[in-house]
Amino acid sequence: MYSHGSESFIKQARGIQEPELQKFYSKVIKLLQGKELGHETIDSLQRLHLILSATKYTRTLPTDLQNRLVSLLSSPVEQLQVLSSAVLRETLPPAGQEAKYSQDISSQLNCHTASLLLAQAGSQDNLSSLCALLLRSLENRPSDGPNHSATRTLPIVNTILTHSPQCLTEDQVTLLSKKLVDWLRYASTTQGSGASSGGFFTGSRSRQPLPIAELDGTVSGDFFTVLCVGQGFTEDQWMNVYSFSVLRHWLLTFHSVSSGSIPDIDDRSEIDGSVVSMVSATSSSSRLLPPKERLREKAFQYCQRLIEQCDRKAQKRTDIDLQKACLIEAVCILDCVCVEDASMVYRAFPCIKALFGRLSSDLSFARVLLPVAQFYLNHGEMAAVDCEAMWRLVFGRFPAELFNDPFLAHELLRFLRLNLESLQLQVPQYTRHFPNLLKFLAWDSPAVVDDFVDLLPSLVTSGTALELLHTLLDLPCLSATLLLQLRSMCLPISESGGGSLPSMDAFRNPSFRGLFLFLLRGEAGSGDTIDRLNTLLELLSEAADWPRVVQCAQTVPILLHIFFNTIITVADKALLGQVILVLLERSSLLLNIPKYIIEIHRVFSRQLLRLCKLHPTLVMDQSHELLDFAGATSNVYSKEEIYTHVVWALGEYLSVSYDSRCSVRLITSCFEALEAVLFEITSSAPPPGTGCPTPRVITTLMNALAKLASRSHDLIPRVSLFLSKMRNVSRSGSVSWCADEEDLVSIVTLGEELWSLLKMPGVAQSVLNPPPHVATPQWHRDTNVAMPLQLRTLTRLTQAHTSHAQHTPASPSAHTGT
Repeated sequence: MYSHGSESFIKQARGIQEPELQKFYSKVIKLLQGKELGHETIDSLQRLHLILSATKYTRTLPTDLQNRLVSLLSSPVEQLQVLSSAVLRETLPPAGQEAKYSQDISSQLNCHTASLLLAQAGSQDNLSSLCALLLRSLENRPSDGPNHSATRTLPIVNTILTHSPQCLTEDQVTLLSKKLVDWLRYASTTQGSGASSGGFFTGSRSRQPLPIAELDGTVSGDFFTVLCVGQGFTEDQWMNVYSFSVLRHWLLTFHSVSSGSIPDIDDRSEIDGSVVSMVSATSSSSRLLPPKERLREKAFQYCQRLIEQCDRKAQKRTDIDLQKACLIEAVCILDCVCVEDASMVYRAFPCIKALFGRLSSDLSFARVLLPVAQFYLNHGEMAAVDCEAMWRLVFGRFPAELFNDPFLAHELLRFLRLNLESLQLQVPQYTRHFPNLLKFLAWDSPAVVDDFVDLLPSLVTSGTALELLHTLLDLPCLSATLLLQLRSMCLPISESGGGSLPSMDAFRNPSFRGLFLFLLRGEAGSGDTIDRLNTLLELLSEAADWPRVVQCAQTVPILLHIFFNTIITVADKALLGQVILVLLERSSLLLNIPKYIIEIHRVFSRQLLRLCKLHPTLVMDQSHELLDFAGATSNVYSKEEIYTHVVWALGEYLSVSYDSRCSVRLITSCFEALEAVLFEITSSAPPPGTGCPTPRVITTLMNALAKLASRSHDLIPRVSLFLSKMRNVSRSGSVSWCADEEDLVSIVTLGEELWSLLKMPGVAQSVLNPPPHVATPQWHRDTNVAMPLQLRTLTRLTQAHTSHAQHTPASPSAHTGT
């Protein structure tokens, strides 16, 4: 973890003795008493920090050293601020002086002292005291002198509330709500005399104070907001910006706190501190509101003004980005306000609806429109607004045209996860647009797979299940098609042919256009899959080694497991039967990525077995297709995993005990199909380019034949003859269908056991087809038999014997062996 040199320094720091440490403290104090703090001072402070942080014990520094380090927090040299703050974070405040210590630090607030204050507040009481101290500093009025720490104080209070909102009392909540109202609504409307110090604002220089301006250069005729510009800004204008930045968090944290019902008519927070505040004296309806409701009203007015300002044409590119950010925040705050007070929905919706109409045609505002969609989702039903256009945009154009925008993908999928229940209840378009939503996954699987792990169960319904299953299996193809779509837009058609990819030529070929358009469809319902899927897989064969396609293929098995975990809870038996048919069909229709095919076959085999165990009658329902699959010898070599499980399911569940529809004729047909396959693979060498069939396939076929024969005794002579022939062939020497001698011995041994068992048909029936209560015994729970009583008696006897042996001393004879 550490280099050799670093470990040496840490060991020295941990091994320092107390006398040596006190001498070092004295040295640091002398260095800090000097007029100039040079490199030696900085080196000593770095060493002091290492000594204090290298041990798990928190030390208390000498008072003189502590005070000098506190004074360094306001040093003009930032490196000294950082070092002094880091050292003080590793120490305890002086005993009995915690309040004075916090007050000394808070009097010189900056970004480094803020972290120190939070680190030193080790308990809820300390945090509450710190909040009280910070809020008292915000009560200073201009007549009391300049309040230079206000811009530092508010972010610290906001940080504290993030971790411990309960540290504020109701009176403090009321106080800060009043201050936020004053800062938001009644900041100065003239420019400051100094140059602007922030990156938010730009403006022309002028010696005389000028009115604030809008982003389009016109003079502002309304109150100050974060989107006003000027040559410099006053303290209360900066507090306006800070207040807006913490407003949403404040509303979300304290929206349920009661601020009292008695109106505070004598409150002067709106009248002091701003020339515009005189207007508030005439606004009696606003001033008569309690502080919480008054803040809500002013936040509403502020956000509406911001939305109006964003309609102005900004003169600089950075201002355009600022407008987008302010729009997002303003709509989110309006949503919070309307959630708290439903009566404001009717006032806010005309503004939000106009904003949507203005921005919906411009996809560069897609991220801005997501908060608008949240507003529609939360309040559209109450306002009786038609949301169809909104969901057509969010689920239609956004994924179809902006699937390669990572920021939009993250925010849209987060929107879906946070509102999953509401979307399922209120927005039927959500599940219909899963082909579009899966484009995010096909394009950047590693970044969004966690989101789809949460979202996929909500997309599985009885109406979408089959098409969704096909779409998941086609995700690598969709990934390749999205790549081709982007490349085709970048390369002119005249460059096709020659050095272009064959798949690109196919993508542009009108005769294949329908295949690719099906993959790129935006909504479900046009069909579960396509007839010429094999042709499409051949056209995209060269994409099998594209990195993006390979990444996408790696996520499909994970999603398939989630799909099957969900489908068994929402589908009836008929739909599950259709799912089995899809598994059989798609086992040979996959993009040719070897590892991908192996993993998909493994998932198919496990889920097929799971479905059959859950509903054994599915084997009878789909017996024709299962027999066709099991009767194809080629499947033994190309689909060994799934083939083995199909054979096992046929041998296990094709029985009258599971389904009364099972007839002797069907059992005979299944026997003959499996017998033909087993005979073929054990009487000839494997096809060129393939290996020998695995022993598991052969033994599964043998077991299945024996089980079927035990249910129809007329088949016993046939299977006995086949097993005896297999034994004789293996004795003659090596065989071409099994390369390993130990495997061959195991196969022959199983054949002999089955042959011996089938000599006694009655016994074979009981052994090979045991009833459920025998196959899964629970005799230890059955109160109708003596087994539970015997187990309890043996347990008590054992416990009694053990206890007696522990308390009884050993006899002398135990040592002599008598």
